[in-house]
Amino acid sequence: MTTQAAASSSAGARPAQLTPGSYAVLAGLFALATLSWVFLAWQPGMEDDGMNMGLTMGMEAPLFLATWVVMMVAMMFPTAAPMVLLFNRVHSQRRERGRAFVPTWVFVAGYLVVWSAFGVVAYAGALLGEEAAGRWMWLMDNAARLGGAVLIAAGLYQLSPLKDMCLTKCRMPLTFIMTSWREGYGGALRMGLEHGKYCLGCCWLLFVILFPLGIMNVAAMALVTVLIFMEKAWRFGTQARFAASAVLIGLGALVLANPDLLPTVL
Repeated sequence: MTTQAAASSSAGARPAQLTPGSYAVLAGLFALATLSWVFLAWQPGMEDDGMNMGLTMGMEAPLFLATWVVMMVAMMFPTAAPMVLLFNRVHSQRRERGRAFVPTWVFVAGYLVVWSAFGVVAYAGALLGEEAAGRWMWLMDNAARLGGAVLIAAGLYQLSPLKDMCLTKCRMPLTFIMTSWREGYGGALRMGLEHGKYCLGCCWLLFVILFPLGIMNVAAMALVTVLIFMEKAWRFGTQARFAASAVLIGLGALVLANPDLLPTVL
């Protein structure tokens, strides 16, 4: 199928027109997200003890990455649902017409690969941060202020052209289908990777701020999830984005002035 043909097939694939298959996909996404939230909330004492366990929470790489993937499922599946549903709708139409189709899980797998790769980078950065803090007492003494600087950086990124471009891509699933269509299993995987890339470009610093706030801080994760959903799906998403920028910059400035406002994880 060419890009033009894919666009034609997608023209009627509005999120409001859900098929039984679409309901099944939607239920699966939210079931996985719900189970992930239950798992994260269930972890006994992690949120409190994490303040004394370092940036990696005392986890070895496999456990950290597994926990990271669970976090991504919990936080990103609800916000990625419109794109996943549209992909499913296009291939459901192809299957109904007797044409070759690709299961939706292939697209979702590509999406998760991007966030898993970011988890590897995050873990490596956390290890380097812990090692550096062990060598230079200055980092230990100023860990909270560094966290405040991260909050300010995240707030400034909310206003950046790169954030705006990536967010635009994430908010327009139909345009993504029309311009980024790929055939076959490999094509679906590439589409998932590409969409994940835009989501990562949109949200990566919102996940970085979880390190100074506590990587297993469920309340912080919930607030970030709500913000991402508002930015992508709410009609006032732009206003929410700018409001979040002001809050992050203001909070970061307060922490720079009074580091005791931010408990340190180092």
